[in-house]
Amino acid sequence: MYLIFFMMLIILIITMMIMFLASILSKKSWTDREKCSPFECGFDPKSSSRLPFSLRFFLITIIFLIFDVEIALILPMIMIIKLSNIFMWSITSIIFILILMISLYHEWNQGMLEWSK
Repeated sequence: MYLIFFMMLIILIITMMIMFLASILSKKSWTDREKCSPFECGFDPKSSSRLPFSLRFFLITIIFLIFDVEIALILPMIMIIKLSNIFMWSITSIIFILILMISLYHEWNQGMLEWSK
């Protein structure tokens, strides 16, 4: 019992020493880490905050969210196929996928899927 406790204590001390040495020897200091890292939108944090925002970035994010929610809605439909009426399940699934395909076609027709512009 004491041997296990002693080994865990030694491992904890060695881990803490390695983490402490790594934080001291790292090239960036604690205050510089946030200044040098970009925001999630890709803007440089040291530049002016009044730069024009790209609407294409916003639309790509919305497209990702739509298809992310789509997966979250389709997966439970697969699980309940045995518990529900097959006709109603088929109609619901077809309508849902049809709406998604129409919206994908609309986005493609509007040029929202051309990311290289």
